[in-house]
Amino acid sequence: MKTILIVEGDPGIGAFLVQAIAQETPYHALLVNNGLFALEVTRAFAPDLLFLDYYLPNMNGIELYDRLHARKELQNIPVILMSTNISQQQQEIEKRAITGLGQPLELDDLLAIIEDLLGEAAEDTN
Repeated sequence: MKTILIVEGDPGIGAFLVQAIAQETPYHALLVNNGLFALEVTRAFAPDLLFLDYYLPNMNGIELYDRLHARKELQNIPVILMSTNISQQQQEIEKRAITGLGQPLELDDLLAIIEDLLGEAAEDTN
């Protein structure tokens, strides 16, 4: 089963995302609440998709992306970056080829993006 690592500092939003993914997709979601824990967790396994909040404790989502993607085993994992001010991060998002998602998010949009990214990842391995 494919795994989505959600890095979200707000426990309510994190729980909502995990529940939505569990109920609406065939994927497993794992929630961590900060970038440092995400770095630690990804040493044990490589998720199939990273879902990062921009506003995180210890480092922002772009900094976390850079640290994760510096590791060879994580370089090709697709990433969704969520932010209330997504337009302010647009240049950084485009430079890194990250999928940006504004808040408040539409669940149908999120689910479609997840399916598109994981579907592309599955096609790349064939």
